[in-house]
Amino acid sequence: MANSSRVTEFLLLGFSSLGEFQPVLFVLFLGLNLIIPSGNRTLLSVIRLDRSLHTPMSFFLCVLSTSEVFYTIVTLPRMLINLVSVLRTLSFVGCATQMFFFLGFAVTNCLLLGVTGYDRYAAICQPLRYLVLVNWRVCAQRAGICIVSGFLVSLVGTTLVFSLPLCGSNKVNYYFCDISPVIRLACAETYINELVFFICGALVLVVPLLFFRTSYGFVVHTILKIPSADGKGKALPTCASHLTVVIVHHGCASSVYLRPSAKYSSGKDRLVTATYTIVTPLLNPTVYSLRNRGVQLAIREMIAKTGFSLKNL
Repeated sequence: MANSSRVTEFLLLGFSSLGEFQPVLFVLFLGLNLIIPSGNRTLLSVIRLDRSLHTPMSFFLCVLSTSEVFYTIVTLPRMLINLVSVLRTLSFVGCATQMFFFLGFAVTNCLLLGVTGYDRYAAICQPLRYLVLVNWRVCAQRAGICIVSGFLVSLVGTTLVFSLPLCGSNKVNYYFCDISPVIRLACAETYINELVFFICGALVLVVPLLFFRTSYGFVVHTILKIPSADGKGKALPTCASHLTVVIVHHGCASSVYLRPSAKYSSGKDRLVTATYTIVTPLLNPTVYSLRNRGVQLAIREMIAKTGFSLKNL
């Protein structure tokens, strides 16, 4: 400690070990950085313009899409800069800010994904009471709880990391400021901090997943009782897609945050983290909305109206 200086800025190594392949990654991630916000903006625009989609669940989907847009903005632009820039430093405050917003939106998304299981339960298991169980007030309350809880957990996590003395090396072997790579720069005992991280991670990842699993247990039971194959065929695709996103997101996040720090692997973690920070936000608009029949019809009508107006021009 006596011979070490406090870290005032961080050097994000990112994908520098890949050398000449970085321009390829830049093109790939740039395309994804354009597609993800576009998909979510399309969804938001369709819901806003089509009054038939002004439902409580559509409001909930808008919250999820908005959260996904900001979730990717926190990490992807900085990643693109690092792939083409020689100067890859990030200030102490910048690193803490990035971690706070990343964790906030990440936890919010986990909670939102868990709550969406209740919508599937209400729609399939309680169709006659759906509008009572999933109304505007319920959706607004649950969305608010998810957002507030997400950023409270983020505040606790970020404070626990940056309250530690960070000294010596400032090299973060990652493409953004996440908990594991930054806390490894601490020159103090981190056992208590990591224990709190593990407990918070378990609450954020395991509890919503158990809630989701319970909801889908009733959903699957109800679907199997549907006598017609046509009825089963309508319910299964949406549920299967929904399950895929939840499993990918929670599975990847659990492998990073619910394990001992001694098993930290920067190379493996970069790949896994890229999956749930890039792939999942890309899938969400398609799975939750663009496969929704009402949204599909609204998009077709919008395209038809646009085509008609262009012909008139």
